[in-house]
Amino acid sequence: MQSTAAVVVVVALAKVAAVRRDVLNVKREVLKPWGKEIIWAETKDYVGKILFINKGHRLSRQYHSIKEETIIVNNGQLTIEIGAKEYLKKIVLSKGECYHVKPNTIHRFCAPDDDVEIFEVSTPHLDDVIRLEDDYRR
Repeated sequence: MQSTAAVVVVVALAKVAAVRRDVLNVKREVLKPWGKEIIWAETKDYVGKILFINKGHRLSRQYHSIKEETIIVNNGQLTIEIGAKEYLKKIVLSKGECYHVKPNTIHRFCAPDDDVEIFEVSTPHLDDVIRLEDDYRR
């Protein structure tokens, strides 16, 4: 009997693993007040996203305690605000230019003049967002 029970457990675990693999191969779209993001890869080690920021909109001024991210502009011109408001530094990135955001770096992605599309690869800590300022009162 124990061997039958063990086989049932192994089969059940294999089914769970198969379902999890299917979930990892599903992209999902998340609507945001500033545009949308498509999460096209989500694993225990990394996340891949495409962010679409509508012209005239911007994300929260925020930082992450753990999350680390690197972005590359695929379309449009992105303005990144780095630092607290009183020490603000602005960086403008065009198509093909990239930027790495380390943990605890205050930053904000802005699309003042164009619709912007960026690719982001990050650590998997999607809920690690500390908002300091937000145009949409989130």
